[in-house]
Amino acid sequence: MGSWGFEVTRKTVEKKIKAFTKYGLALHTTTPELGLAISNFGGETRSDVWNLERQVSSLLHQYLIEFIQPQTWTDLGFIAVAKGPGGFTGTRIGVVAARTLGQQLDIPVFAISTLAAVAYSELENRGQEIGHRAIAVQMPAQRGQVFGAIYQLTPDSFELNILLPDTVFTPETWQEKLASWHTEYELIEAKSGLAATVNNMLSLAYLDWCLGKRPDWSEASPYYGQHPV
Repeated sequence: MGSWGFEVTRKTVEKKIKAFTKYGLALHTTTPELGLAISNFGGETRSDVWNLERQVSSLLHQYLIEFIQPQTWTDLGFIAVAKGPGGFTGTRIGVVAARTLGQQLDIPVFAISTLAAVAYSELENRGQEIGHRAIAVQMPAQRGQVFGAIYQLTPDSFELNILLPDTVFTPETWQEKLASWHTEYELIEAKSGLAATVNNMLSLAYLDWCLGKRPDWSEASPYYGQHPV
Protein backbone atom coordinates (compact mmCIF):
# COMPACT_ATOMS: atom_id res chain seq x y z
CA MET A 1 0.00 0.00 0.00
CA GLY A 2 1.24 3.44 -0.89
CA SER A 3 1.83 6.09 1.75
CA TRP A 4 -1.01 8.16 0.33
CA GLY A 5 -3.80 5.63 0.76
CA PHE A 6 -5.22 2.66 -1.02
CA GLU A 7 -4.64 2.63 -4.78
CA VAL A 8 -8.23 1.62 -5.37
CA THR A 9 -9.28 4.71 -3.41
CA ARG A 10 -7.41 6.98 -5.77
CA LYS A 11 -8.85 5.23 -8.83
CA THR A 12 -12.35 5.60 -7.44
CA VAL A 13 -12.23 9.25 -6.47
CA GLU A 14 -10.17 10.43 -9.44
CA LYS A 15 -13.07 9.53 -11.69
CA LYS A 16 -15.17 12.11 -9.87
CA ILE A 17 -12.86 15.13 -9.85
CA LYS A 18 -10.55 17.22 -11.96
CA ALA A 19 -6.84 16.85 -11.31
CA PHE A 20 -5.62 18.39 -8.06
CA THR A 21 -3.29 21.15 -9.21
CA LYS A 22 -2.17 22.53 -5.85
CA TYR A 23 -0.76 21.18 -2.59
CA GLY A 24 -2.25 19.97 0.65
CA LEU A 25 -0.51 20.87 3.91
CA ALA A 26 -1.00 19.00 7.21
CA LEU A 27 -0.08 20.08 10.75
CA HIS A 28 0.06 17.79 13.77
CA THR A 29 0.70 19.58 17.08
CA THR A 30 -1.33 17.61 19.64
CA THR A 31 1.80 16.10 21.26
CA PRO A 32 5.26 17.52 22.14
CA GLU A 33 6.25 16.54 18.58
CA LEU A 34 5.49 18.69 15.55
CA GLY A 35 4.51 16.84 12.40
CA LEU A 36 4.28 18.54 8.99
CA ALA A 37 3.44 17.03 5.60
CA ILE A 38 2.87 18.48 2.15
CA SER A 39 1.90 16.82 -1.13
CA ASN A 40 0.48 17.51 -4.57
CA PHE A 41 -0.73 13.88 -4.63
CA GLY A 42 0.96 13.43 -7.97
CA GLY A 43 4.38 12.21 -6.91
CA GLU A 44 5.73 15.17 -4.93
CA THR A 45 5.44 14.49 -1.21
CA ARG A 46 7.51 15.23 1.86
CA SER A 47 7.01 15.14 5.62
CA ASP A 48 9.00 15.47 8.82
CA VAL A 49 8.61 15.26 12.60
CA TRP A 50 10.46 17.30 15.24
CA ASN A 51 10.44 16.88 19.01
CA LEU A 52 9.92 20.46 20.19
CA GLU A 53 8.60 19.73 23.69
CA ARG A 54 7.20 23.04 25.04
CA GLN A 55 8.55 25.15 22.19
CA VAL A 56 5.83 24.34 19.65
CA SER A 57 4.10 27.69 20.18
CA SER A 58 7.28 29.72 19.67
CA LEU A 59 8.75 27.66 16.81
CA LEU A 60 5.74 26.56 14.75
CA HIS A 61 5.75 29.59 12.47
CA GLN A 62 9.49 29.30 11.80
CA TYR A 63 9.28 25.60 11.01
CA LEU A 64 6.30 26.13 8.72
CA ILE A 65 8.08 28.82 6.71
CA GLU A 66 11.16 26.65 6.27
CA PHE A 67 9.26 23.43 5.60
CA ILE A 68 6.95 24.75 2.90
CA GLN A 69 9.80 25.91 0.64
CA PRO A 70 10.19 25.81 -2.31
CA GLN A 71 6.40 26.03 -2.43
CA THR A 72 4.65 29.22 -1.31
CA TRP A 73 1.44 29.82 0.60
CA THR A 74 -0.44 30.49 -2.64
CA ASP A 75 0.43 26.97 -3.83
CA LEU A 76 -1.81 25.48 -1.13
CA GLY A 77 -5.24 24.11 -2.00
CA PHE A 78 -6.25 22.98 1.47
CA ILE A 79 -4.96 22.49 5.01
CA ALA A 80 -5.41 19.54 7.36
CA VAL A 81 -4.89 19.89 11.10
CA ALA A 82 -5.03 17.44 14.01
CA LYS A 83 -7.94 18.64 16.15
CA GLY A 84 -7.25 16.37 19.14
CA PRO A 85 -7.56 14.66 21.44
CA GLY A 86 -4.15 15.54 22.77
CA GLY A 87 -2.37 18.20 24.77
CA PHE A 88 -4.49 21.29 25.35
CA THR A 89 -1.93 23.94 24.40
CA GLY A 90 -0.46 22.12 21.40
CA THR A 91 -3.88 21.27 19.99
CA ARG A 92 -5.08 24.86 20.33
CA ILE A 93 -1.94 26.25 18.68
CA GLY A 94 -2.24 23.95 15.68
CA VAL A 95 -5.93 24.63 15.11
CA VAL A 96 -5.46 28.39 15.45
CA ALA A 97 -2.59 28.33 12.94
CA ALA A 98 -4.62 26.26 10.47
CA ARG A 99 -7.68 28.51 10.84
CA THR A 100 -5.55 31.63 10.32
CA LEU A 101 -3.95 30.23 7.16
CA GLY A 102 -7.29 29.00 5.86
CA GLN A 103 -8.88 32.39 6.38
CA GLN A 104 -6.01 34.37 4.86
CA LEU A 105 -5.63 32.04 1.85
CA ASP A 106 -9.37 31.40 1.46
CA ILE A 107 -8.91 27.63 1.31
CA PRO A 108 -10.64 24.71 3.10
CA VAL A 109 -9.41 23.50 6.49
CA PHE A 110 -9.98 19.84 7.37
CA ALA A 111 -9.92 19.20 11.14
CA ILE A 112 -8.88 15.55 11.54
CA SER A 113 -9.23 13.51 14.72
CA THR A 114 -5.95 12.34 16.23
CA LEU A 115 -7.55 8.93 16.76
CA ALA A 116 -8.89 8.80 13.19
CA ALA A 117 -5.37 9.40 11.87
CA VAL A 118 -4.10 6.49 13.97
CA ALA A 119 -6.87 4.25 12.66
CA TYR A 120 -6.13 5.22 9.06
CA SER A 121 -2.44 4.62 9.62
CA GLU A 122 -3.24 1.04 10.61
CA LEU A 123 -5.42 0.63 7.53
CA GLU A 124 -2.71 1.94 5.22
CA ASN A 125 -0.06 -0.27 6.80
CA ARG A 126 -2.10 -3.43 7.42
CA GLY A 127 -5.20 -3.02 5.27
CA GLN A 128 -5.35 -6.53 3.82
CA GLU A 129 -4.77 -8.06 7.24
CA ILE A 130 -7.50 -5.97 8.89
CA GLY A 131 -9.95 -6.18 6.01
CA HIS A 132 -13.23 -4.48 6.83
CA ARG A 133 -13.13 -5.12 10.54
CA ALA A 134 -13.73 -2.10 12.73
CA ILE A 135 -10.75 -0.40 14.37
CA ALA A 136 -11.06 0.64 18.01
CA VAL A 137 -8.47 3.23 19.07
CA GLN A 138 -7.70 4.08 22.68
CA MET A 139 -5.40 6.77 24.01
CA PRO A 140 -4.44 7.73 27.58
CA ALA A 141 -6.22 10.81 28.92
CA GLN A 142 -5.75 12.85 32.06
CA ARG A 143 -6.84 11.76 35.52
CA GLY A 144 -6.70 8.05 34.73
CA GLN A 145 -9.27 8.18 31.94
CA VAL A 146 -8.96 7.14 28.30
CA PHE A 147 -10.05 8.51 24.96
CA GLY A 148 -11.76 5.93 22.79
CA ALA A 149 -13.26 5.80 19.30
CA ILE A 150 -14.22 3.15 16.75
CA TYR A 151 -13.86 3.50 12.98
CA GLN A 152 -14.39 1.36 9.92
CA LEU A 153 -13.49 1.71 6.27
CA THR A 154 -16.59 1.82 4.09
CA PRO A 155 -16.23 -0.66 1.20
CA ASP A 156 -17.97 1.52 -1.37
CA SER A 157 -16.31 4.93 -1.00
CA PHE A 158 -13.28 4.06 1.15
CA GLU A 159 -14.21 6.78 3.61
CA LEU A 160 -13.35 6.31 7.26
CA ASN A 161 -16.75 5.78 8.82
CA ILE A 162 -17.17 6.89 12.45
CA LEU A 163 -18.91 4.11 14.36
CA LEU A 164 -18.18 5.62 17.78
CA PRO A 165 -16.98 9.25 17.95
CA ASP A 166 -14.05 10.34 20.09
CA THR A 167 -15.21 10.07 23.70
CA VAL A 168 -13.69 10.19 27.18
CA PHE A 169 -14.23 7.02 29.21
CA THR A 170 -13.16 5.57 32.50
CA PRO A 171 -11.08 2.46 31.77
CA GLU A 172 -13.92 0.31 33.09
CA THR A 173 -16.57 1.95 30.92
CA TRP A 174 -14.36 1.68 27.83
CA GLN A 175 -13.80 -2.02 28.44
CA GLU A 176 -17.54 -2.51 28.88
CA LYS A 177 -18.14 -0.69 25.59
CA LEU A 178 -15.68 -2.94 23.79
CA ALA A 179 -17.06 -6.09 25.41
CA SER A 180 -20.56 -5.26 24.20
CA TRP A 181 -19.50 -4.08 20.73
CA HIS A 182 -21.64 -5.75 18.07
CA THR A 183 -19.07 -6.29 15.31
CA GLU A 184 -15.56 -7.71 15.02
CA TYR A 185 -12.89 -5.13 15.71
CA GLU A 186 -9.15 -4.64 16.14
CA LEU A 187 -7.92 -2.68 19.17
CA ILE A 188 -5.11 -0.17 18.66
CA GLU A 189 -3.38 1.72 21.49
CA ALA A 190 -2.22 5.22 20.59
CA LYS A 191 0.61 5.97 23.00
CA SER A 192 3.56 7.53 21.19
CA GLY A 193 4.79 8.73 17.82
CA LEU A 194 1.41 10.20 16.95
CA ALA A 195 2.86 13.13 14.99
CA ALA A 196 4.11 10.61 12.42
CA THR A 197 0.47 10.07 11.40
CA VAL A 198 0.53 13.54 9.83
CA ASN A 199 0.82 11.73 6.48
CA ASN A 200 -2.37 9.80 7.22
CA MET A 201 -4.13 13.03 8.18
CA LEU A 202 -3.22 14.43 4.80
CA SER A 203 -4.53 11.27 3.10
CA LEU A 204 -7.86 11.58 4.93
CA ALA A 205 -8.18 15.25 4.04
CA TYR A 206 -7.34 14.57 0.40
CA LEU A 207 -9.95 11.84 0.24
CA ASP A 208 -12.55 14.24 1.65
CA TRP A 209 -11.44 16.86 -0.86
CA CYS A 210 -11.83 14.33 -3.67
CA LEU A 211 -15.34 13.57 -2.45
CA GLY A 212 -16.28 17.22 -2.80
CA LYS A 213 -16.01 18.39 0.80
CA ARG A 214 -14.83 21.99 1.27
CA PRO A 215 -15.03 22.86 4.99
CA ASP A 216 -14.66 26.55 5.79
CA TRP A 217 -11.82 27.53 8.10
CA SER A 218 -14.37 28.68 10.69
CA GLU A 219 -15.64 25.10 11.05
CA ALA A 220 -12.27 23.81 12.32
CA SER A 221 -12.55 23.41 16.10
CA PRO A 222 -10.30 21.62 18.60
CA TYR A 223 -11.51 18.57 20.47
CA TYR A 224 -10.17 18.60 24.01
CA GLY A 225 -12.49 16.06 25.59
CA GLN A 226 -11.41 17.12 29.07
CA HIS A 227 -10.88 20.35 30.95
CA PRO A 228 -7.14 21.13 31.02
CA VAL A 229 -7.03 21.20 34.86
